[in-house]
Amino acid sequence: MTDLTGKVALVTGAARGQGRSHALTLAAAGADLIVTDLCDDIATIPYTLGTKADLDDTVAEIEKLGRRAVGIQADSRSSEQLDAAVSSGVSQLGAIDILVVNAGVWALAPLWELSENQWQDMLDVNLTGVWRTLKAVLPSMIERRRGSVVITSSVNGFEAGGGMAHYVAAKHGVLGLMKNAALELGPYNIRCNAVCPGLIDTKMNDWQGVYDMMAGHEGGTPADRQEAGYNWNALAGRSLLSPQAVSNAVLFLASDAANEITGISLTIDGGHMALPGFNPSPTRTA
Repeated sequence: MTDLTGKVALVTGAARGQGRSHALTLAAAGADLIVTDLCDDIATIPYTLGTKADLDDTVAEIEKLGRRAVGIQADSRSSEQLDAAVSSGVSQLGAIDILVVNAGVWALAPLWELSENQWQDMLDVNLTGVWRTLKAVLPSMIERRRGSVVITSSVNGFEAGGGMAHYVAAKHGVLGLMKNAALELGPYNIRCNAVCPGLIDTKMNDWQGVYDMMAGHEGGTPADRQEAGYNWNALAGRSLLSPQAVSNAVLFLASDAANEITGISLTIDGGHMALPGFNPSPTRTA
């Protein structure tokens, strides 16, 4: 039921991390891949983003699995670039059956300190970029009256996070967009669902600001990140989860195994959303 032989999938944000894992997982299941990424940094994002060399490596790994692959630089902040990427990919591999909208960024700052550019870049990539990608791909799916869409949100699509107001707002918005897409696309036999990862081991959360957040003080270390990760999960022995855990869910939702499923938000979080939560540092004076 998860055999994707003969299908073409487009995965955005595929140069590394979850996007690369998703692309390789779909390829291993038989799909040919169009993979895109910005392949450049964004000034308001405090860590280095994927490169063209990273995207080329993703293509090479897909081809090692015996599948065809096309790698295209495309910025999710540009409809023109996304339209061109879809047109080029389709001309080389054929019509898109599966769309995985994965491209996303993350950053930390108190909401009252966010600049206009910090706010706008976050929403432009993580929310409006999803809409732009849907616009680029959906017309051909509608014409063919079939397709599966999987969008990456987050557990922060359900819950708040300190210093993440712009990210949290975008990921909440993604879930609303997904639900509306499922409603509007249902008559065309197109499914749309979301995956909501918890704490996943990628470059997105592997930088000094995260170490400090996890440690609770400046000068945090990668070991602090690893140790604090255990507090994020209900399941025993889990700290940061592997991107493959999310990719398994993406494959399921993209495949015929989920043929009757649309409009859902599937958490892959080690049970994080089941935790009762607590305030570790209550403010005791008003």
